[in-house]
Amino acid sequence: MTSQPTSLPEQRILLVHAHPDDEAIGNGATMAKYVAEGRHVTLVTCTAGEQGEILVPELEHLAADRDDALGPVRREELAAAMAELGVTDHRFLGGFGTYRDSGMKWHPEGHAVPADEIHDNAFWRADLTEAADHLVAVIREVRPQVLVTYDQFGGYGHPDHIQAHRVATYAVALAAVPSYRRDLGEAHDVAKVYWTAMSESRMRDGLRRLRAAGDETTFEGMDPEGPMLMASPDEDLAAAVDAQAFIEQKMASMRAHSTQITVDGPFFALSNNVGSQAFGIEYYRLAKGTLGPVGPEGLETDLFAGL
Repeated sequence: MTSQPTSLPEQRILLVHAHPDDEAIGNGATMAKYVAEGRHVTLVTCTAGEQGEILVPELEHLAADRDDALGPVRREELAAAMAELGVTDHRFLGGFGTYRDSGMKWHPEGHAVPADEIHDNAFWRADLTEAADHLVAVIREVRPQVLVTYDQFGGYGHPDHIQAHRVATYAVALAAVPSYRRDLGEAHDVAKVYWTAMSESRMRDGLRRLRAAGDETTFEGMDPEGPMLMASPDEDLAAAVDAQAFIEQKMASMRAHSTQITVDGPFFALSNNVGSQAFGIEYYRLAKGTLGPVGPEGLETDLFAGL
C-alpha cells in the first residue's frame, strides 16, 4: 500500500514524450479533458527538440547547423501549449538541457532511424539507468496511477521516441521496488501503462476522404490502401478517449508549437477535412495493468477505467 500526495487530485496521469509538440499531437485532447475533469496531468519532456526543422523563415537562423539556439524557443512554445491545455505540471527530464534532441533521418522503407551524426549528450546516447532515475523521482513524487508513452518502435522509429519508451518502461519497474534508490522517494507501482497509438482503420478512412477530395499533398506518399507504419491495427487498441469537446484546445496547443507545426500542414488539413474525430478521439494500447470496463466498441473510454 502506498500513500498518495495530499496536495494533488486523487487521480493522476503522467505522460512521457520525447520533444515539445509530441504531446499536443498525440495526447492534447486527452490532456485537456482530464485537466477539465479535475485530474492531475504531469508531462515529462525528454529533450528540447533542438534538432527540429524550423518552419518559420525568420527563425531559420536558430537551426542546429547555424546558431543552434532552437531549444529555448521550443521551451517557450511548450509552455504556451500547456497553457492552452490547462496543464500546469510540465517538466524536462533531469531539468532543461540535460538531454539533447538526437535528430533522425529517414530510412528508404519510410520510417525514422538515428542520424549519421549525434551529439555527445543526445538522448539516444543517455545512460538508461541514469535517465530512468530522473523519471523514478517524478513517479515517486507524483504517484500517478496511469503513465502514457510510446511503443517500443516509438511510433515511427525516431530514436528519441524509442529511448523515451525504454526510459519510461525501466523507470516504472524501478519505481516500484521498495529497496531501490530510497533517496528518490517511497516506492510506487504505476497501475496502468499505455502506449499512445493511432487507429489504423481511422487513419485509412481519413486518407481515403482526403484523396477523394483531391488532396494528394496531406501526408504525401501515404497510400490509404498501403502500409501504415505509424498506425496500430485496431485489434491492438485498448482505449479510445473521446475528447472531441476539447479539439479547439488541442489545435491551439499545436499552433503554439509554431516553429514545428503550420496551420496549413497535414495535421490541420486532416482535421479540417475529416472532422474532429481525426484528432479529438485519441487511442491507446494497454502495456501494463488490467483492462477496465469497456464501451460499445469494446474499448475503454477512460484511461483510469477499473481503478
